[in-house]
Amino acid sequence: MKRLISVLMGFLFLMGAASGVWAASAKALALRQANGLVPFTPPPKFLAGNFVADEMNPNVIFGPVQAFAASRQCPTAWLIEAGDKHPQGNKDAPAEYTLYLEEDCPDRVAYYVFIDQSGFTPEQWIEWRFKFHGKTKTEPEYGPTKSKLEKACTAGCGVGAELRFIEHNGDLVTKSPEAILLGDLHYAPIYDLNRQQKIAK
Repeated sequence: MKRLISVLMGFLFLMGAASGVWAASAKALALRQANGLVPFTPPPKFLAGNFVADEMNPNVIFGPVQAFAASRQCPTAWLIEAGDKHPQGNKDAPAEYTLYLEEDCPDRVAYYVFIDQSGFTPEQWIEWRFKFHGKTKTEPEYGPTKSKLEKACTAGCGVGAELRFIEHNGDLVTKSPEAILLGDLHYAPIYDLNRQQKIAK
């Protein structure tokens, strides 16, 4: 009898442990396969860092990334393209790669597509961004944005990632990620770049 009770208790323990494990839906698995994505554990520096959600003219800074991931209503998983699973970089040219935050909801699978630049120092990140956008905008146009980001950095709100775009069920959402976070998701930022000040909680 004692043996039977021990076996039963062991079974219940295993069932309890397994109940905390979430399996991706068939739709999520199909999208992963179609996009060549595999599970990935992001670096702690990326998860702990702040991010912007407008590629050209961000108005606010959000952060940290891990807080945004935790705010999602459905189960989430971090993914990366299979070929980028072991990104390489050095102090002069830090690794930069794309990470996908998958949110697996009953009515849709959403991808929040981040560019991880957490290997950059805040100064490197601002300089990289300035050079990158210099290809599409003149310096007088982008200069004010650069100055705002520099002031945010000195205020302790430096950035190490960009939320570049959002997909729903494999389709690109045309609305800017910043507008979606502020409007649709009511996700609060931590810093106002236009007012150049932290936002009170």
